[in-house]
Amino acid sequence: MIYTVTFNPALDYVIRVDHFALGAVNRTEQENIYYGGKGLNVSAVLWALGYENTALGFVAGFTGEEIERGVKGLGFQTDFIRVKKGLSRINVKLKSREETEINGMGPEIAGDDVKQLFEKLNHLTEGDMLVLSGSIPKSIDDNIYERIMESLDGRGVGIVVDATKDLLINVLPYHPFLIKPNNHELGEMFGVTLHSPEEIIDYGKRLQKKGARNVLISMAGDGAILITEAGEVFRMGVPKGTVKNSVGAGDSMVAGFIAGYLENGSFEHALRLGSAAGSASAFSEGLAGKEDIMKLYEELSKEGY
Repeated sequence: MIYTVTFNPALDYVIRVDHFALGAVNRTEQENIYYGGKGLNVSAVLWALGYENTALGFVAGFTGEEIERGVKGLGFQTDFIRVKKGLSRINVKLKSREETEINGMGPEIAGDDVKQLFEKLNHLTEGDMLVLSGSIPKSIDDNIYERIMESLDGRGVGIVVDATKDLLINVLPYHPFLIKPNNHELGEMFGVTLHSPEEIIDYGKRLQKKGARNVLISMAGDGAILITEAGEVFRMGVPKGTVKNSVGAGDSMVAGFIAGYLENGSFEHALRLGSAAGSASAFSEGLAGKEDIMKLYEELSKEGY
């Protein structure tokens, strides 16, 4: 079974305003509500690609009830922990001449809530896969990723980590199956600016020396690079299309990669499916479905990537 963890899920209220003016009354031209959070995005795309999974995380208040109701409607399983204090977030994402985001705080997650999460994770066994992605709420210790991986160490659980800087660096001694920084985040980890693919590959291998098994580096319009634990390096370009939405593209790449790898164990296939999924979501208003993903997969195959 595949499990995802979203510590701070949200209702994403995405609005489009023509020529937004600060300090004035603005009226929306388009508005949508999505059930957000990096782990939930991964779960949704995995489900679209035919892979059952369970979404774990914390929800609270009437917004949490709506997240739980809406996510169940998407098809995949959930096993959320209901938190007593506060509300699950509403994130406002304003699209105009520029994109602006206002992200809510989320509920207050207590020690007993975290304990419940560990009890659920304690049931994972060899062959299961766990996706840890996104930031950590202020009410949770920032070493939570490390504690989770330490608790599962030696059980044969494949752990995927999609996080930034210290959150990612600190889990490397526990040998995550896959990490997915982008090229800018990779440079920030080492205090450098990376320009060429050769530099990106060099610093990706440095993360492997610190403990990562497989390193997937996304590079936006320049594609992606995968460095496998066997020392293979694969590069993948991007298909043609118009970017409509950057939210969830990276999560879709993670989901596509996992689905591709579980399908036949081929890292090249996993990278191509991950790239297709990430691009398909970027070319959509929301998360992409299987038909759009497979169409771009075929395009990448024909182009020889």
